[in-house]
Amino acid sequence: MPPQGRYTLDAILLKGVRTHNLKNFDLILPHKKLTVVTGVSGSGKSSLAFDTLYAEGQRRYVESLSSYARQFLERMEKPDLDGISGILPAIAIEAKNVITNARSTVGTQTEINDYLRLFLARVGRTFCLRCGEEVTRQTPERAVRFLLETFPSEEAVVLFPVSLGKKGGASIREFLPELARQGFTEIFEGGKCCPLPETKRVFKGPVIWVVVDRLALRERNRKRLADSLELAFEKGRGEAAVACPRSSEPIRFSAHFRCAKCGIDYREPTPNLFSFNSPLGACVECQGFGRVITLDWDRVIPDPRKSIEAGAVEPWTKPSSKWEFRQLLRFCRRRQISVEKPWQELSKVHRQWVLEGFGKKEDDYFSVKDFFESLEKKTYRMHIRVFLSRYRAFVECRLCSGKRLKPEALAVRVAGKNIAELSALPVSGLHAFFETLQLEAGEEAKVEPVLVELRKRIRFLKEVGLTYLTLDRLSRTLSGGEVERIHLATSLGSSLVDTLYVLDEPSIGLHERDNELLIRLLKELRDLGNTVVVVEHDRTMIEAADEVIDLGPLGGKKGGEVLFQGKVEGFAREGRSLTGKYLAGELQIVWRRRKQNLNRPDARPIRIERAAQHNLRSVDVEIPLGQFVVVTGVSGSGKSTLVYDVLHQNYQKWRGRPVQDLGAVKKISGFDGVDEIVLVNQSPIGRTSRSNPSTYLGAFDEIRKIFGASESARQKGFSARNFSFNVEGGRCENCKGDGRIKVEMHFLADVYLPCETCRGRRFKPEILEVRLLGKSIDDVLQMTIDEALAFFHDRPLLREKLTLLQKTGLGYLALGQPAPTLSGGEAQRLKLAHEMSSRPYQRILYLFDEPTTGLHYHDISYLMGAFEELLERGHSLVVIEHNMEVIQCADWIIDLGPEGGEDGGRIVYQGPRQGILECPASHTGRCLKRHLERKVTV
Repeated sequence: MPPQGRYTLDAILLKGVRTHNLKNFDLILPHKKLTVVTGVSGSGKSSLAFDTLYAEGQRRYVESLSSYARQFLERMEKPDLDGISGILPAIAIEAKNVITNARSTVGTQTEINDYLRLFLARVGRTFCLRCGEEVTRQTPERAVRFLLETFPSEEAVVLFPVSLGKKGGASIREFLPELARQGFTEIFEGGKCCPLPETKRVFKGPVIWVVVDRLALRERNRKRLADSLELAFEKGRGEAAVACPRSSEPIRFSAHFRCAKCGIDYREPTPNLFSFNSPLGACVECQGFGRVITLDWDRVIPDPRKSIEAGAVEPWTKPSSKWEFRQLLRFCRRRQISVEKPWQELSKVHRQWVLEGFGKKEDDYFSVKDFFESLEKKTYRMHIRVFLSRYRAFVECRLCSGKRLKPEALAVRVAGKNIAELSALPVSGLHAFFETLQLEAGEEAKVEPVLVELRKRIRFLKEVGLTYLTLDRLSRTLSGGEVERIHLATSLGSSLVDTLYVLDEPSIGLHERDNELLIRLLKELRDLGNTVVVVEHDRTMIEAADEVIDLGPLGGKKGGEVLFQGKVEGFAREGRSLTGKYLAGELQIVWRRRKQNLNRPDARPIRIERAAQHNLRSVDVEIPLGQFVVVTGVSGSGKSTLVYDVLHQNYQKWRGRPVQDLGAVKKISGFDGVDEIVLVNQSPIGRTSRSNPSTYLGAFDEIRKIFGASESARQKGFSARNFSFNVEGGRCENCKGDGRIKVEMHFLADVYLPCETCRGRRFKPEILEVRLLGKSIDDVLQMTIDEALAFFHDRPLLREKLTLLQKTGLGYLALGQPAPTLSGGEAQRLKLAHEMSSRPYQRILYLFDEPTTGLHYHDISYLMGAFEELLERGHSLVVIEHNMEVIQCADWIIDLGPEGGEDGGRIVYQGPRQGILECPASHTGRCLKRHLERKVTV
């Protein structure tokens, strides 16, 4: 129970909390402290932190909005509790990446781009794109200073231009009398001063130069020179020149923002000039995206091992393209192009003829290029757009080379770098650039506040372990953990106080070496005067907390109790706490020792030679089959690049499948040692609430059959079809079986409200009247996996599917939990369960990306059991992981580093697990050694 009698004015006081599975408890959360909420998966951590604390803080904020937004408030789901006091305005930072916008980058998310644009607009120097000279707006004072310093004591002639325009000689008759009346008596022609000519004289050039003054460039003539230049600027409409003996051409000065040498006008730098989201700055070719979509010949010819006759030209293998295919065969016979040879063996000329045509008008061949160009004119039809999307790919914009901006924006530099070059620097390089930047005294004053913000925000990014990221990195390519740490860094940069921050596992994707930096930042956020609540399983984070709250004892309905609240020192004494027992060493994750290469006596490794994608430095890697291989390294060291871009994508290419972003590598051997390579990542299993664990694994089909076959259903004339929320017959037609209605809020995010007809239960009342052992179909969907296993104990086929979910540590999930609400780790483990139910006779190499995301120690033990089962079936595992509990179980470790970004991409160690402990260069080895020593001493 929580401590009694505490001074509650400095705390959040919760009474009777019953949100989801929470068991009606009271709780006191101190203000301005770092509180860690821990417990097994499904024990109610997110229900307390996000669905209670954050939801109530956010709800009270919404009350300050317009009446239009507030009219929906009482109907929205709010925390189920008796009362709450001391709640603060709340900000939730979750480990999810829901960004799909191609314009969002690390720089825009952190607002560093905004400050960079201000910085360059104020102190950036524009350099001519043609000659490279600096472009400036000249004044008489600047011109005087330049002339006296560069051409001291020389005789000079001050000039201004008169444009004759298109009229040429005819227009001189208009100018000469007027120049004479104004007192100008000479022009500058052929390198010397000449009297004003007669009006009959015809000039060939578009400009004549009129002499304002002749004088020596001496200090005593400074005022006279300034006055003459000012007059020249006035008469020359902002243009002037000075002729000196040492200069072959008159030295031109312009009051306009124009290159004095080339005469090219430039736009003066403004913040919008450096924005790829503004028409002023965005590249005109790609509209600021950096990429354009075009036909991808690798998709048109996905398998070059096929011949033309066998369907090498993939779009013409469709039944609707029979005519195109027949005329292709006729053309090949006419031009003596083999239709039996593999495409890759045809000559370059013959391949070009097939794709682009013969090039002669009399040839009636309708080439592949002609075919796609004709389809481009019909893109108003949906099926045409879908068809074209299969054969298109994004390529770098040729005009801006992927830099997104107009040339004028890239012409502006500070310390030799433009905004694209600054955005391409890793955070570590950007930090070094601004820390060592030297500006002139006048420039420093102009940008001092901007520089302070830039340095502060870049430092925060560095301190959350994101040194390897670049500002131009697309936000949608970031992992959930990276997005969360970016939001954390942004929050620190905003300097908010008296705010409740709720974070969901900020250590996700972070190497154990960097955890100390993260903890320091969280404490800095606390010390600003904020209350920080962190949902976390990491031991280091728990030990650093001011206060620990442990929920449990198990997940689902067996959880939801406060087992412990207080200082971490007393944690291990709580007898019911699984977290305490694991931290104290009473419980440990057991990995049964196996005979290596079990069921794979013929296994030979997959060998990767000279992988050089992204920051990989031509590395050679060996992956033994039939074993548990763990890929480790600090964030940004190249783990995902090696496993996904190089290994997985090259395998897809080897199998003749279309791929994008193929990893650069010299050679990969050993693919024939597996029947398939399966990527089990953290992408969602579905994007709508209609997708859930039971539908994904096929268990819901069995449940519908069971209900449809029941006596009650047969009496009412119902079948299994009536128990589906996806088709008419049994679903609620008001919400179409979704259980909720979308309300568009225009300038706010859309609100989803429970359907008033079915009250969120999805089905018609008559369907819900059908009972199985007293439970309706809706009641069953609300059951957890563990509860459903007990309920359907006599249904072996259904139990087999549900047991797989329990084996992967997902017993706490509800059968009908909507897919969009699942974490990345839960989605990944669902895919693992699906894989365990299929491919029984194949040799599969499974690739996992941080499968322990969101898992408690107790749940990791379930996961390791599932891995063990896959290995015993003869499969192979490659797992990207930071968790020391998993790394200590590896048969083979590949450690990348030594750092992230440009300082990573090298093999620090590869070999058996024991060897990494003796590798001094490996951060992973040192952390693993410390972890093993700590387990021995507890």
